[in-house]
Amino acid sequence: MKALQLYVGLMSGTSLDGVDAVLADFSHSPWRLRHHVYRPYSEALRKQLLLLQHPNENELHHAMLAANELARCYAAVANELLAQARAKPEQIVAIGCHGQTVRHNPQQGYSLQLCNAALLTELCGISVVCDFRSRDIAAGGNGAPLVPAFHYALFPKRNTHRVIVNIGGISNLTNLPPKGTYFGFDCGPGNMLLDAWCETQTGQRFDVDGAWAASGRIIPELLKHLLTHPFFRQSPPKSCGREQFNLRWLNGFLSGKEASRDVQATLLALTVQSIAQAVSEYCPGAEDIYLCGGGARNKTLVEKLRQALPGIETDVTDALGINPQTLEAYAFAWLAWQTIEGKPGNLSQTTGAKGERILGAIYKK
Repeated sequence: MKALQLYVGLMSGTSLDGVDAVLADFSHSPWRLRHHVYRPYSEALRKQLLLLQHPNENELHHAMLAANELARCYAAVANELLAQARAKPEQIVAIGCHGQTVRHNPQQGYSLQLCNAALLTELCGISVVCDFRSRDIAAGGNGAPLVPAFHYALFPKRNTHRVIVNIGGISNLTNLPPKGTYFGFDCGPGNMLLDAWCETQTGQRFDVDGAWAASGRIIPELLKHLLTHPFFRQSPPKSCGREQFNLRWLNGFLSGKEASRDVQATLLALTVQSIAQAVSEYCPGAEDIYLCGGGARNKTLVEKLRQALPGIETDVTDALGINPQTLEAYAFAWLAWQTIEGKPGNLSQTTGAKGERILGAIYKK
C-alpha cells in the first residue's frame, strides 16, 4: 500500500497581509486539498517586514529577528492547520515554506525570502523545504514566478486555451494553450500599490471589493505615465517586486492635488491594463481566464478585467473547485513534494533558467 503523501504549503506574499496554509494530499491522482487556514500578520511583525523592504540601520540584525518571528508565526499556523484537519505531525512528509520576500534582485543574482527554517523544523517536528528561488537564479533564471510550473502540473492539457492569472501583491499569469509550450511571467503590480495607497489614505489595509476605487475617476495622464515603466515593455521571461513598484515611485508622478480616490481608481486601472495587455500580447487566442489570489475577491477589479478582455470568459478559480486564496500555498506544498522526490520544480521557459532544476533546501526533522 502506497504511503500517504501529505504536505503542508505555507505562503506569505508580497502583500504582507499574512499566511495561507494548506494541507495537500498527493497520494493519488487527482490530488486533494484537504484543509486551508489563514492567519493575518500581527501589526508589529508587518511593520517590521515593511521596514525591511528598503535599506535601513542595522538591517541584518532586524532581518534575523524577523526571520525568527516568521518561523514562530508559520509554526503556529501550521499547527493550527493540522489540528483543524485532525492530522498528526508524523503523518506529514514535509512543509513547503515560501518565506517572506524582502528583496528580489535576480539581475544581481539573489532573491531573499526570510524564514528561519531550522527553527520552523524544531517547532513543528516536521521536515521543511524552503529557499526555492536560489537554485533557479543560480541557473540564470529570475527565480520567479514559480507557480506556473504547478499550474502546468495541476491543469491537464485541454481543447480550450486557458490562462490562469494570479493577482497577489504582484500579478502573474500562466498561459496554458491546447498546443504548444506552457509558460508564465509577472505582469506588474497586482494588489500591492492598491493596498499601500489605501492604507496611507484611509488607514484601512485594503479596499474592500474595490468600492473606494469604484467611487473615483481614472486620471488619464497619471495612468499614461505609470504605464511608461520599462518593466511593461520588457519581454518575458520577467519578474518584478517592490523594487520596481512602490509608493516612492508612484509619488514621483503625483502633484498632490489629485483626489485620493481618483488615484486609487487609476491604480486599479494600472493593474487591469497591465494584465489585459499581457494576455493580449502573449496569449493570443485565449478563450477563458481563471483568477486567483487576493485580487480575485476584488469585485471591481474582476469586473474591469472582464470589460478589458471582451470575448474571453473570465471567472475565479472557485469555478474549478479551488479557493482562489489557496492556490499559491498549494503550489508550495507541491514544490516541496517535487524537491523531496528529486524532481524539478521550475519551468525554464517561465523563469529564464538554463534548464529544469530541483529547487529548495531541505531541513530534515
